[in-house]
Amino acid sequence: MAAAVPLARAGGGWTHAADPWDPPVTRRRQALIDAETALWSRDPVLDDLMRRHGPCQLPSPAPAAKRFHDLAESIAYQQLNGRAAATIWSRVCEAAGSDQVTDAGLLAAGPDRLRACGLSGSKTRAVLDLAERSASGLLPLGRVGRLDDEAVIELVTAVWGIGRWTAQMFLMFTLGRLDVWPTGDYGVRAGFARAWGLDELPDERGLAELGEPFAGSRSLVAWYCWRAIEAKDSART
Repeated sequence: MAAAVPLARAGGGWTHAADPWDPPVTRRRQALIDAETALWSRDPVLDDLMRRHGPCQLPSPAPAAKRFHDLAESIAYQQLNGRAAATIWSRVCEAAGSDQVTDAGLLAAGPDRLRACGLSGSKTRAVLDLAERSASGLLPLGRVGRLDDEAVIELVTAVWGIGRWTAQMFLMFTLGRLDVWPTGDYGVRAGFARAWGLDELPDERGLAELGEPFAGSRSLVAWYCWRAIEAKDSART
């Protein structure tokens, strides 16, 4: 993630703090500032969320060389708590010979060694399918940055064991796309219902319709929905 830069509230949106010693605003940060300002002007609920949780902290796009690593890691982390997944993933990195896993490293490790790291049979199959597709060029991760969101999702979900949600997280957190709306994510559904005062959680179709007014910046809305549900959970403890 790019280093944070000082931000100040200005008319509901966020601007770079007027200190001559502050670092310049990166292009990515300016894009987030512009998107947040546009969202604030459309919806008072988002204005309140921004005031409560501060500027959106979605990361900058990752280097192309890290895309494979991020996808493989997302497979390892599926349906596991953070500590257990981190332990398994560190073993996978060691087996693959690098802290930044590559397709060649996983293929060289092979299924038996990956299973010994703690990956389930299905996850082993998934990461090796990912590695084979990447190595063969069927999944050209170095060029997916040029594709639109749905084209990326189509390519990534062709990997055995990767579904739409994982592909959407890849778009948001690795490629840095700003208009991803993960309607199947429980946290986004619950956070939207809480923040907007809905009587019940919207289903996927309903959430898709609710997100339409925010088209162009829906990744940011999702980020604030996650913050809303985290705040609710914190209030309970």
